[in-house]
Amino acid sequence: SLHAPSALVLTVGHGESAATAVPLRAVTLTCAPTASGTHPATVSACAELRGAGGDFDALAADAGVMCTREYAPVVVTVDGVWQGRRLSYERTFANECVKNAGSSSVFTF
Repeated sequence: SLHAPSALVLTVGHGESAATAVPLRAVTLTCAPTASGTHPATVSACAELRGAGGDFDALAADAGVMCTREYAPVVVTVDGVWQGRRLSYERTFANECVKNAGSSSVFTF
């Protein structure tokens, strides 16, 4: 294969940390050699991750979204391989709306 593997498992759960949150949903996202998986927007999520160099903290928030200030924390985890490198990521958002606005499509599942 000409492409290093990029295969990720993303989860979301209610809570402030992955250690205490029960995963509510889990999706798979494979970006090489082609976009596939159970993520609802594989092509755009892979394009967004490539644009950020695989850096989840560099994903651009969707500026047009207004969210309430309700505190109902959700935690997203990402584990797997991105372009041949092991990856483990965790991020807590104030609520589901803020999570969905945290990227164009990667966190929208």
